[in-house]
Amino acid sequence: MNKLNIKGNWNEIAGKLKQKFANLTDDDLLYAEGKEDELLGRLQKKLGKTQDEIQKIIHSEHE
Repeated sequence: MNKLNIKGNWNEIAGKLKQKFANLTDDDLLYAEGKEDELLGRLQKKLGKTQDEIQKIIHSEHE
């Protein structure tokens, strides 16, 4: 998986991620266009998962 394709639905996805991972905060899930790597890095550090794992989680919540 390359870049995240989440622009339009990010608020919905972020809500689902916060339900799934209670330790995530709004700051952890702050998304800015063009800063996908920063977002993935924050989530990777907070969740202890690889970027590929995080992308798979995000895409599964997106579907």
